[in-house]
This record gives sequence, C-alpha cells and structure tokens, in this order.
Amino acid sequence: MKKVIFALSFIAVALTSCEKWLTEDGPMVNRVSDYFTSAETARQVTTGVYTPLMWEYQNGYFPEWYFGDIASDDALKGGQNVADGPDLYDIDNFKVVANNGIILQFYRAQYQGIARANLAIEQISGLEPDESLTPELKTRFVAEAKFLRAYYYFRLVRLFGGVPLVVKPVYDGADWRQPRASVEAVYAQIFDDLKDAEAGLPLKSAYPAEDLGRATKGAAQAMLLKTNLYFADWNVNQGKAAEAATYFAAAKTWGDKFLTDQAAEYALCANYADNFTLEGENGPESVFEIQYMEDGMSDYGEGNGFSRGTFSVVLTRSRSSSYGESGWGFNHPTQSLYDEYEAGDPRRDATIFTPTDAEILNPAEEVYLGSRYLSLKRALMDLSTRTYLHLDHDSRGAINCQQIRLADVYLLYAEACLETGDDPGATTYINKVRQRVGLADYPYAGSGDLRTALRHERRVELGMEGHRWFDLCRWGIAQQVMEAYKQGESAEARGHIGTFTAGKHELMPIPQKEVELGALQQNPNY
Repeated sequence: MKKVIFALSFIAVALTSCEKWLTEDGPMVNRVSDYFTSAETARQVTTGVYTPLMWEYQNGYFPEWYFGDIASDDALKGGQNVADGPDLYDIDNFKVVANNGIILQFYRAQYQGIARANLAIEQISGLEPDESLTPELKTRFVAEAKFLRAYYYFRLVRLFGGVPLVVKPVYDGADWRQPRASVEAVYAQIFDDLKDAEAGLPLKSAYPAEDLGRATKGAAQAMLLKTNLYFADWNVNQGKAAEAATYFAAAKTWGDKFLTDQAAEYALCANYADNFTLEGENGPESVFEIQYMEDGMSDYGEGNGFSRGTFSVVLTRSRSSSYGESGWGFNHPTQSLYDEYEAGDPRRDATIFTPTDAEILNPAEEVYLGSRYLSLKRALMDLSTRTYLHLDHDSRGAINCQQIRLADVYLLYAEACLETGDDPGATTYINKVRQRVGLADYPYAGSGDLRTALRHERRVELGMEGHRWFDLCRWGIAQQVMEAYKQGESAEARGHIGTFTAGKHELMPIPQKEVELGALQQNPNY
C-alpha cells in the first residue's frame, strides 16, 4: 500500500514539475519584480516619478503656464506674430478645439507621471527592508510617489475635470481603457494620497543637500490646504454649500497644521525678487519646485526626457537682441496686469520688464497686439545691466519652476480663514505678504472688502507664475473677469479674442485622440 502511495506521489510531483517547466519564463524574459532588488533601485524609480513634471516639449511645447498665464487676463500669447503657435493662440483666445496639440501632450505627460508613480508604489511597497533599504527609507519613497501621483492628478482635474482614475500599473492590454471618473472621485484619491504622503515624508530640513527638491511633509500639508480649497470652490460652483463648508474647514485645518509644523522650515525671502534667481532656488521660501539644471542638450527633435533644462527661459525672453541673447517672445504680460500693481509695489518690476523704444529693434515681432511688456520671473535677466544671463544651450535654461512657495501658502491660508469666518486670520496673512514688500497693511487705500483685497494680492504676488487662470475658474468669476478684461484690451487684441462661454471654457476639452482611444465622454460644448 505504501508503495502505491509513493508511486502516486511521485507521478503527481513529476506532473507538477512538468507543468512548472511548461510555464517557466524563457531565458530572455524579465519580470518587473526582478528589477526591484535594492534600495538604489527604489531610489532611482522614485526619482523617475518626478521626471514628467519637467517635460515641456514633445511634438510641441506644453508648459503649464501656457494655461495658467496665457489663458487668463495676465498674459497674451506673444511670439513672432499671431500665427506663431496656432494651438497656443487658440488657448489665448477661447478658440480651443479638442485636437489641440498642446492639450494632448500635457494630458499625456501627466499620465506618464501617474504610471511611474503607480509602479513605484506597488513595487517598493512589496520590498523587504534590509540594511540598505531601511523601513524609514522605504516609507519615504512610497510617500514621495504618492505625493507625486496626487500632484499629477491635481494638474489634470483642475484643467479637464474628471479624468480616468488609474491607481495600479497596467500590465494587461485589456485593462488600459478606463472610463472617466467623477471630479469627486479624483479629489478623494488626491486627498488619500496626500494624507499618506504627509504621514511618511520628512521635513525639508531633514533632507541632505543633494536631495533638496524632493517632496516634503511641508509640501504635502500645503497641497492638502490647496486641494481642499479647490474642491470646496468646486462644490460652491456646483451649488453644494454644505459640502463646500466641509472642505473649506478642512483647508483651514491643514493650513493651521502647516503653520504649526513648518514654522522653523520656511520664511519669506527679505527681497521678493530673490525667489526668481538661480541663487534663490530651493531657498527659504520654497515649498516645492520642479528642478531644472543647465544642460547643453535640447529636447527639440528628440521629445520628452532628452534634456534636464527648461524651455521656459527662451520661450519668455525678448525677441530683441538688445539684451545680449534673444528669445522667442512668448507670454507677454498685459496692461491689465501691469495696472493691477499699486504705486510703489516692487513686485511689478520683478515680474514685468518694459523695453525702451531704443531696445525694440523690430516692433512687428517684439510688440504683440499692443503689449511690449516681457515676463521676467524665469527669463534670467540681470536688471542692473539689462542683459540676459548666458545659456549653455540656446534653447535650454537652468531655472527651477516654483510650484508652491510660502507666500502662496499664506494667501491660500488667508482664503481658508476668510471662507470659515476668521477675518482676523485672513487679514494677518494678507498683511504678512504685503509687509515683505513694504506696502501698507489691509485695509489700504482702494482695497475694497477683504475678498477683493485677497484676490488682488494673489494676482500681484503670484503674477506670471501660472496661477491666475486656475484661480479665476475655481472662484467662479472667469467669465466676468475675462469679459471685462476684453473690453479694456487694445482694439487689435479684441479683434482676436473669442467669446467666453460659461459652462465650457472653465475646462479644456479632453484631447480628441484620448476620447477616441478610450471611448471617453467629452467635456460640455466641445
């Protein structure tokens, strides 16, 4: 009997072994898990999640300030003429259609970041800690990836509304097509990721110098303040007052936590303009910024990820050769923005550069629809000599792109205070921002009510940093502001500006190629 049992057991093992042999990978097959074997691998993969934030060029240019500045009343498209950059011209003038190339490339870059984050979260979470991958380091890497996944989704939801929500790597071709999730579902995921990130990220001061620029506990807290405020505003615009109150309160709570926990981590720069210099990168006011470096290569003709420099420098420099090196002349500040600054506000001249008649060598290319003004904050100009700093490559610069700085957090917190009935708190933090540049405290002459003062302060403090359009849309005043702006523009500019349609233009269309590939429902009226 024992022999029979042994014989049957042997046959079973043999059959199992045979079956295993039939399903084993061949010698040239690699599995994802084969790659994730060390702390260094985890570090490299986490670092790679940041990379799509840097991308500005694929088949065309697509920096986020194209939307934040140029779609708003702060900037005109610029360039050689109105025909230079037709997709950007459409963004500037409410003429966007679903096959706009800028929108497609921006949308896809965010999903590249999300895909990288999903892989990092899944695989690093499954690694066993060892001498090189301590539990603390493992937790930090996963927290960084969750912060970044939330950041990419925030960039998508505020520009497009609800988008496909993918939170795991897609290994099977049958899983790649996903429906659009609701705005509520996207924000719920953002909040979950940011809370996990906040719990696992270190303070800025805990990072060694070589890791400055990575996500921090302060950045996660600032984003929880910001995203709760955005979602509260979205609920206001949907007529959901009770829900809005919940999220305004959450924004205030996270703002309180930031101010308590980060009191020793951040400080306003004594000189406002220092924020926009190479020397000021990752400085005391910096909460989170996209890291760039000098690079002698360019993405032009190569696509995403070929260079570690930014196109934004050359895109925003004057087309004139009067300043040593010339650029492409995009993102012209408007007269409306220029006039928003109070007399004596030093932020105007740190934000907007005004060429003299003698410096304009070719008015047809250098003055765009009546605006001679130039954007300064990422153009790397020495104002004392009125010359641009030399670039190692004529299309790439090293200046970082600030996403969150302390003044922005102060103003977001002031807004949360205002919306939760804490007017003294709102006043205090508006005044902190004004005091830095030597301006009178609120209420100051012509300031109007507290809400008006707050919105003015956000516009002038953050001018040409890519915030304005998103502020107008979340506040529900985009149509009102843009129609008033249009009437104040030059006759030449008015001839190009289309009609703002409420319920349509607050969002960009889902790219048509993505609609077709994913069978996605398009945004209203596109």
